[in-house]
Amino acid sequence: MNNNQTLEKLKQMRLGAMAELHHQHVKENYVIEMTPDEYLALLTDHEWEDRQNRKINRLLKQAKFRQKASIAEVDYTSQRGLDKNMFTRLATLDFIKRKENIILTGASGVGKSYLAQALGQEACLMEYKAIYTNTARLFKHLKLSKVDGTYLKELNKLVKTDVLILDDFGLQDFDTNAREALMDIIDDRYNTNSTIIASQIPVSLWHGIIGEGTIADAILDRIVNSSHRIELKGKSLRKGKIISK
Repeated sequence: MNNNQTLEKLKQMRLGAMAELHHQHVKENYVIEMTPDEYLALLTDHEWEDRQNRKINRLLKQAKFRQKASIAEVDYTSQRGLDKNMFTRLATLDFIKRKENIILTGASGVGKSYLAQALGQEACLMEYKAIYTNTARLFKHLKLSKVDGTYLKELNKLVKTDVLILDDFGLQDFDTNAREALMDIIDDRYNTNSTIIASQIPVSLWHGIIGEGTIADAILDRIVNSSHRIELKGKSLRKGKIISK
């Protein structure tokens, strides 16, 4: 057996992790300690795990999260009204399978963004596609995309992602372009994919911020009626540690 030829063939077949492990074992003479079936299983598992890790890393990078956030590190001890049982159920990601939404509201610093991103990063670990974005920044980007003719392409990307996280929702009143873009996004995602919205503004005030009563009614009907609601209270967590709002 010509190991150099074998390694080259593995690389040409894009089995790089398998080739690397095979080279290491041949070099260190580990191969003789295994049966052919055991060795093949070892190489296959190593290649599979490497591809899974690369896929997850790619999903995390594409999501463009602002910070690292983990379900395991969510703080339930702070007095902010976070129901551990409810959030633990949401962390199973069944809401994604059911195409449901999540709305997180509360004052600045109570942990809305962290919770939203923890759910989003958990989704990536489970191989769902996620996108995290600041709402106002997103609408500015979509407005420019209408000018250069890429609006439908950008919209399609948002519509197809499994979990779309809109952070800082409602900090600026919606103009016509933002209102229409939000309607396009929410209407196309309704009963198809999940959206997580984090906002300092109570849901009761969203209608006035969105504007144009009929459109606001249509948007809120699609968002609110299929949403899990988490209303956080209390003082900013930033006073004790660095955490996103």
